[in-house]
Amino acid sequence: MDERIKKKQLAILRVLKKAEKPLSSNKITDELANLGLEISERSVRLYLQQLDQDGFTLNFGRRGRQISEAGLCELDAAGIMERVGFLSAKIDQMTYRMNFDLDNRSGTVVINFTLVKPDDLLSCAEKIKQVFAQGYTMGKFLALLPAGKHLGEIAVPQGLLGIGTVCSITLNGVLLQHGIPTTSRFGGLLELQNNKPNRFVEIITYEGTSIDPLEVFIRSGMTNCLGAIQTGDGRIGASFREYPSGSRHLVEKLAAQLDKAGFGGFMCLGRPGLPLLEIPVSEGRFGAVVIGGLNPVSILEESGHRVFSRALAGLVDFNQLFHYEELTERLEVI
Repeated sequence: MDERIKKKQLAILRVLKKAEKPLSSNKITDELANLGLEISERSVRLYLQQLDQDGFTLNFGRRGRQISEAGLCELDAAGIMERVGFLSAKIDQMTYRMNFDLDNRSGTVVINFTLVKPDDLLSCAEKIKQVFAQGYTMGKFLALLPAGKHLGEIAVPQGLLGIGTVCSITLNGVLLQHGIPTTSRFGGLLELQNNKPNRFVEIITYEGTSIDPLEVFIRSGMTNCLGAIQTGDGRIGASFREYPSGSRHLVEKLAAQLDKAGFGGFMCLGRPGLPLLEIPVSEGRFGAVVIGGLNPVSILEESGHRVFSRALAGLVDFNQLFHYEELTERLEVI
């Protein structure tokens, strides 16, 4: 495909991604002009026809077009080279931007975001709640966003629902507020045996990827969260982090406070200078295994429901979250 045509189609997809509702070709043309792109409405209509055929847009007739899940994936793939090293930088950015106060249980936390069909989410709700109940995710809270709402640059399209799970990077922010820096080394697939961590079977370093590792593992069908909640043997998303050796006592104390506040995410803490789950640690540090916040979403993929997920999608005020036990009740009234 001509590179100029490809860039114009991607520009249209970016406009649709930021929209809360379907847009007409006339409105898309205006939005492109606001971005400094002069494209005739006739050309926009022709590009939209091709995007429809490729499955990147949804045609709602006179109401206009909306970006599809495939369109969101296409945007991600197109921007891959621009995001080399982006994940590591975004982790740092989100760590500094969030302001959750552990003592007062107020402020913003980092959220992962997933687009899903309401019926699919309802059919998996009980299993998702089991993931929370058995402690295989980051804390006890989540959020729901109906069609038309935004989280960061992601708008929830018509016919879909947004589910937000607390990202484990929230732990980084809380520890930083208490003077403890975090070195986030990698995300991986953690093998469980009898409900206990055994070893990492796959890892992706944060410095070497532009996509969150757990997004990759979930999308590739590599997780086995169903096995974890049903038999105690499975594979869940987790990360490996390091902290200064002298902070271990304080990290233990804060981990207990986080757990009490419904934000427990530490699976295990290592000893200074010693390997943890056979993973060596740097001199003067100790390791920690932190549970992945996207694990509940893996239930959907493992049950045959394709979803679009984005880790570190944005910040949400704590007051917008609700306890996981309310999930089924809230879905039934949507």
